[in-house]
Amino acid sequence: MAKGNGRFPPLNALRAFEAAARHASFKVAAQELHVTPGAVSHQVKLLEDYLGVPLFRRLTRALELTTEAHAMLPKVREGLDALHAAVERVRSREDMLSLTVVTPPNFAARWLVPRLARFTTAHPNIEMHLASRQAMVDGRENEQPLVSEADTRADSPVAMVRFGSGHYPGSHVDEVFSAVYVPVCSPQLLKGSHPLRKPEDLRHHTLLHDDTVIEEGARPSWNDWLQSVGVTDIDATRGPHFSDAALAMDAAIEGLGVTLAIRSLVIPEIEAGRLVVPFDIAARTGYAYFLVTPEAATESRAIGAFREWLLDEAKEEQVTAIQSVGSAAIARRRRPP
Repeated sequence: MAKGNGRFPPLNALRAFEAAARHASFKVAAQELHVTPGAVSHQVKLLEDYLGVPLFRRLTRALELTTEAHAMLPKVREGLDALHAAVERVRSREDMLSLTVVTPPNFAARWLVPRLARFTTAHPNIEMHLASRQAMVDGRENEQPLVSEADTRADSPVAMVRFGSGHYPGSHVDEVFSAVYVPVCSPQLLKGSHPLRKPEDLRHHTLLHDDTVIEEGARPSWNDWLQSVGVTDIDATRGPHFSDAALAMDAAIEGLGVTLAIRSLVIPEIEAGRLVVPFDIAARTGYAYFLVTPEAATESRAIGAFREWLLDEAKEEQVTAIQSVGSAAIARRRRPP
């Protein structure tokens, strides 16, 4: 009959039993556990007293497990493995860093998320919490709080990607990339009865308007773009308006019309063949994407790692953007009418 009074047997006794059973030797088990053979033998004896049954037959030069020990050993190993795994999970969590990143919706969906796997692979110890808010666009701050309580954790520093002028007092500001707008549309609009071949052909197509940026002059309008190419006899105000750049881009993908989009954000759609740039004539704006972090958080390891990665990705992106759009324009110029 078992003599143990507690719910569980002593942990050290279980460890000594498992090691001795695995090696069939108190001496080898002692070396593994960094104790003396006598200490292992003592712990095994405590477990036998607790259980009220012998676990080993002590032979002259070896140990032999009893029937009861054979039956118990797999479950003891399973329990010790589970305990070890639980401890390692706690240790690994202590090494984890948390980071909250809040960006405009279109930037998050079209630019950041497609690249995010590279960041998580390079920094597996950083747990990112990503949120998208229209308030990250200058002029939209009063519509909703910049960063809501739902976006953040108490132990998570916040990095914001903002689309605007770059004037954010009290914060550390890095330009990610400037906003260069180009006309984009579905490849379908390059065919048909009124194919898009020159800017004047826009008179036969719907103009899609992106109203994400509220401040007039902070983004190019269709009127600005048409005047820059010398086309003055097209009504630049016609066509539907969208409060979210992502909606305007989706409408263009569906063939509804032509929109002005930020070149860096349409590269994946161009490479996938869902959008084309009918005329590689860019319109610049005073706005850009900026990484904005509180001055007090600049020493954060998580923010430092994200900042370095983001700016490196953006630098590489600018080369890709120019090459992709330029190659597509050259290909269309070589295509026979």
